[in-house]
Amino acid sequence: MNKIITISREFGSGGREIAQELAKTLNIPYYDKEILKQIAEHTKLAENYVEKIMETPMYFPFPILSAHSFSIPNHTLEQQNTIYTVQHKIIRQLAEKSSCIIVGRCSDYILNDMNPLKVFIYADIEYKIKRCLYKENTASNISLTDIRKHIVQITKDRASYYKFYTGQKWGEKENYDICFNASKFEQHTIIEVVSALYKNTK
Repeated sequence: MNKIITISREFGSGGREIAQELAKTLNIPYYDKEILKQIAEHTKLAENYVEKIMETPMYFPFPILSAHSFSIPNHTLEQQNTIYTVQHKIIRQLAEKSSCIIVGRCSDYILNDMNPLKVFIYADIEYKIKRCLYKENTASNISLTDIRKHIVQITKDRASYYKFYTGQKWGEKENYDICFNASKFEQHTIIEVVSALYKNTK
Protein backbone atom coordinates (compact mmCIF):
# COMPACT_ATOMS: atom_id res chain seq x y z
CA MET A 1 0.00 0.00 0.00
CA ASN A 2 1.27 3.46 -0.85
CA LYS A 3 2.47 5.69 1.96
CA ILE A 4 1.21 9.23 1.74
CA ILE A 5 2.16 12.44 3.54
CA THR A 6 -0.23 15.38 3.45
CA ILE A 7 1.17 18.74 4.46
CA SER A 8 -1.20 21.55 5.36
CA ARG A 9 0.44 24.87 6.10
CA GLU A 10 -0.17 28.46 7.02
CA PHE A 11 0.84 31.04 4.44
CA GLY A 12 4.37 32.25 5.14
CA SER A 13 5.26 29.31 7.41
CA GLY A 14 7.63 27.70 4.91
CA GLY A 15 5.50 24.58 4.63
CA ARG A 16 5.89 24.35 0.86
CA GLU A 17 9.70 24.46 1.07
CA ILE A 18 9.62 21.84 3.82
CA ALA A 19 7.47 19.58 1.64
CA GLN A 20 9.81 20.00 -1.33
CA GLU A 21 12.92 19.13 0.68
CA LEU A 22 11.15 16.25 2.41
CA ALA A 23 10.23 14.78 -0.98
CA LYS A 24 13.90 14.93 -2.01
CA THR A 25 14.95 13.27 1.25
CA LEU A 26 12.44 10.44 0.88
CA ASN A 27 12.81 10.25 -2.91
CA ILE A 28 9.07 10.34 -3.52
CA PRO A 29 6.94 12.63 -5.73
CA TYR A 30 5.77 15.99 -4.45
CA TYR A 31 2.49 17.50 -5.65
CA ASP A 32 1.35 21.08 -5.19
CA LYS A 33 1.17 23.36 -8.23
CA GLU A 34 1.04 20.25 -10.43
CA ILE A 35 -2.46 19.60 -9.09
CA LEU A 36 -3.50 23.10 -10.09
CA LYS A 37 -2.14 22.47 -13.58
CA GLN A 38 -4.09 19.23 -13.92
CA ILE A 39 -7.29 20.89 -12.69
CA ALA A 40 -6.88 23.56 -15.37
CA GLU A 41 -6.40 20.89 -18.03
CA HIS A 42 -9.47 18.93 -16.92
CA THR A 43 -11.75 21.96 -16.64
CA LYS A 44 -10.40 23.76 -19.73
CA LEU A 45 -9.93 26.88 -17.61
CA ALA A 46 -6.80 29.04 -17.42
CA GLU A 47 -4.48 27.98 -14.60
CA ASN A 48 -4.31 31.47 -13.07
CA TYR A 49 -8.11 31.69 -13.21
CA VAL A 50 -8.49 28.35 -11.43
CA GLU A 51 -6.12 29.56 -8.71
CA LYS A 52 -8.06 32.81 -8.35
CA ILE A 53 -11.39 30.97 -8.07
CA MET A 54 -9.95 28.61 -5.45
CA GLU A 55 -8.75 31.57 -3.38
CA THR A 56 -12.16 33.25 -3.35
CA PRO A 57 -13.56 33.27 0.23
CA MET A 58 -16.32 30.78 0.96
CA TYR A 59 -18.82 31.39 3.72
CA PHE A 60 -21.45 28.65 3.52
CA PRO A 61 -21.99 27.15 7.01
CA PHE A 62 -21.98 23.53 5.81
CA PRO A 63 -19.75 21.36 3.59
CA ILE A 64 -20.38 20.45 -0.01
CA LEU A 65 -18.98 16.99 -0.63
CA SER A 66 -19.71 16.58 -4.33
CA ALA A 67 -20.49 18.69 -7.34
CA HIS A 68 -24.09 17.47 -7.31
CA SER A 69 -24.99 17.92 -3.64
CA PHE A 70 -27.41 20.71 -4.53
CA SER A 71 -27.92 23.51 -7.01
CA ILE A 72 -25.80 26.62 -6.41
CA PRO A 73 -27.19 29.80 -7.94
CA ASN A 74 -23.96 31.75 -7.76
CA HIS A 75 -21.70 31.15 -10.79
CA THR A 76 -18.47 31.48 -8.80
CA LEU A 77 -19.63 28.99 -6.18
CA GLU A 78 -20.65 26.60 -8.93
CA GLN A 79 -17.20 26.82 -10.47
CA GLN A 80 -15.55 26.37 -7.08
CA ASN A 81 -17.60 23.25 -6.54
CA THR A 82 -16.73 21.84 -9.96
CA ILE A 83 -13.05 22.57 -9.40
CA TYR A 84 -13.13 20.87 -6.00
CA THR A 85 -14.69 17.75 -7.51
CA VAL A 86 -11.95 17.56 -10.14
CA GLN A 87 -9.33 18.26 -7.47
CA HIS A 88 -10.74 15.42 -5.34
CA LYS A 89 -10.43 12.99 -8.25
CA ILE A 90 -6.88 14.07 -9.14
CA ILE A 91 -5.62 13.81 -5.55
CA ARG A 92 -7.10 10.31 -5.22
CA GLN A 93 -5.45 9.25 -8.48
CA LEU A 94 -2.05 10.59 -7.44
CA ALA A 95 -2.20 8.84 -4.07
CA GLU A 96 -3.25 5.56 -5.68
CA LYS A 97 -0.44 5.83 -8.23
CA SER A 98 2.49 5.86 -5.78
CA SER A 99 3.73 6.98 -2.39
CA CYS A 100 3.97 10.77 -2.40
CA ILE A 101 3.66 14.10 -0.60
CA ILE A 102 0.62 16.26 -1.31
CA VAL A 103 0.46 19.87 -0.13
CA GLY A 104 -2.81 21.40 1.03
CA ARG A 105 -6.03 21.33 -1.04
CA CYS A 106 -7.93 19.35 1.64
CA SER A 107 -5.75 16.33 0.82
CA ASP A 108 -5.68 15.20 4.46
CA TYR A 109 -9.47 14.94 4.38
CA ILE A 110 -9.77 13.57 0.84
CA LEU A 111 -7.28 10.77 1.57
CA ASN A 112 -8.36 10.03 5.12
CA ASP A 113 -9.31 6.43 4.30
CA MET A 114 -5.77 5.82 3.00
CA ASN A 115 -4.34 6.63 6.44
CA PRO A 116 -1.87 9.34 5.35
CA LEU A 117 0.65 10.91 7.69
CA LYS A 118 -1.07 14.26 8.27
CA VAL A 119 1.25 17.18 9.01
CA PHE A 120 0.33 20.78 9.79
CA ILE A 121 2.91 23.57 9.64
CA TYR A 122 2.19 26.89 11.36
CA ALA A 123 4.26 29.81 12.62
CA ASP A 124 4.15 33.00 14.65
CA ILE A 125 2.92 36.03 12.71
CA GLU A 126 6.24 37.91 13.00
CA TYR A 127 8.08 34.92 11.53
CA LYS A 128 5.65 34.78 8.62
CA ILE A 129 5.99 38.51 8.00
CA LYS A 130 9.78 38.19 7.99
CA ARG A 131 9.65 35.34 5.48
CA CYS A 132 7.27 37.25 3.23
CA LEU A 133 9.51 40.32 3.33
CA TYR A 134 12.50 38.18 2.40
CA LYS A 135 10.68 36.73 -0.59
CA GLU A 136 9.36 40.11 -1.77
CA ASN A 137 11.29 42.17 -4.30
CA THR A 138 13.50 44.60 -2.38
CA ALA A 139 12.25 47.38 -4.64
CA SER A 140 8.67 46.76 -3.59
CA ASN A 141 6.94 49.47 -1.56
CA ILE A 142 4.69 47.02 0.25
CA SER A 143 4.33 47.93 3.92
CA LEU A 144 4.48 45.71 7.00
CA THR A 145 0.82 46.52 7.62
CA ASP A 146 -0.13 45.36 4.13
CA ILE A 147 1.87 42.15 4.49
CA ARG A 148 0.24 41.42 7.84
CA LYS A 149 -3.23 42.01 6.38
CA HIS A 150 -2.38 39.78 3.40
CA ILE A 151 -1.26 36.94 5.67
CA VAL A 152 -4.33 37.24 7.89
CA GLN A 153 -6.66 37.29 4.86
CA ILE A 154 -5.10 34.22 3.24
CA THR A 155 -5.31 32.38 6.56
CA LYS A 156 -9.02 33.21 6.81
CA ASP A 157 -9.62 32.14 3.21
CA ARG A 158 -7.85 28.80 3.67
CA ALA A 159 -9.78 28.10 6.86
CA SER A 160 -13.03 29.03 5.10
CA TYR A 161 -12.24 26.79 2.12
CA TYR A 162 -11.35 23.84 4.35
CA LYS A 163 -14.44 24.26 6.53
CA PHE A 164 -16.68 24.59 3.48
CA TYR A 165 -15.63 21.28 1.94
CA THR A 166 -14.79 19.18 4.99
CA GLY A 167 -16.97 20.48 7.80
CA GLN A 168 -13.83 20.52 9.96
CA LYS A 169 -11.72 23.29 11.44
CA TRP A 170 -8.51 23.93 9.54
CA GLY A 171 -5.44 23.80 11.76
CA GLU A 172 -7.22 22.01 14.63
CA LYS A 173 -4.68 19.62 16.12
CA GLU A 174 -7.17 16.75 16.30
CA ASN A 175 -7.25 16.66 12.49
CA TYR A 176 -3.51 15.99 12.15
CA ASP A 177 -0.97 13.44 13.31
CA ILE A 178 1.64 16.06 14.12
CA CYS A 179 1.88 19.87 14.08
CA PHE A 180 5.04 21.98 13.94
CA ASN A 181 5.63 25.61 14.82
CA ALA A 182 8.11 26.52 12.08
CA SER A 183 9.20 29.61 13.99
CA LYS A 184 10.49 27.35 16.80
CA PHE A 185 12.24 24.63 14.78
CA GLU A 186 14.73 24.69 11.92
CA GLN A 187 13.34 23.30 8.68
CA HIS A 188 15.87 20.47 8.60
CA THR A 189 14.71 19.37 12.07
CA ILE A 190 11.08 19.19 10.94
CA ILE A 191 12.15 17.25 7.84
CA GLU A 192 14.15 14.77 9.93
CA VAL A 193 11.24 14.15 12.31
CA VAL A 194 8.63 13.73 9.57
CA SER A 195 11.00 11.51 7.59
CA ALA A 196 11.47 9.24 10.61
CA LEU A 197 7.73 9.09 11.23
CA TYR A 198 7.10 8.27 7.57
CA LYS A 199 9.59 5.41 7.59
CA ASN A 200 8.02 3.98 10.75
CA THR A 201 4.35 4.30 9.82
CA LYS A 202 2.45 1.06 9.35
